[in-house]
Amino acid sequence: MDRTFILRFAVAFILIMHSVPGMFNNGIHEFGTFYLNTVGFAPYGVLLAWLIKLSHVVAAVLLLLNKYVKIASIVTIFVLIMGIIMVHYPEGWFVVGGGRNGVEFNFLLIFVLLAIMFPEGINSKLSKNNH
Repeated sequence: MDRTFILRFAVAFILIMHSVPGMFNNGIHEFGTFYLNTVGFAPYGVLLAWLIKLSHVVAAVLLLLNKYVKIASIVTIFVLIMGIIMVHYPEGWFVVGGGRNGVEFNFLLIFVLLAIMFPEGINSKLSKNNH
């Protein structure tokens, strides 16, 4: 087990729990139809919603297998940033407590994925490339 396994496992679990239930309770269809289609993605909202959720499942599997971690993380970070811009930012910072449905959870996931991508830190990666 490497130094990122615990974080990779936690993020994989979160991604699975955020995506798989929607595949069986009509959540993906509703998100695509009643949100994505109404904000300009019609008629592709449902397809886009499925692609987003399938990207979460693929990323979760790749994180667990410790394969293509950077690509999986980059795609997931992009999805999380778009979620912040389109869904969470208008609701403020807090997920609960001082507000509802805010950006704080996506913010944390982005930085956890960065920590997984760069377990030795970004500076150590840059200094190795400069020597």
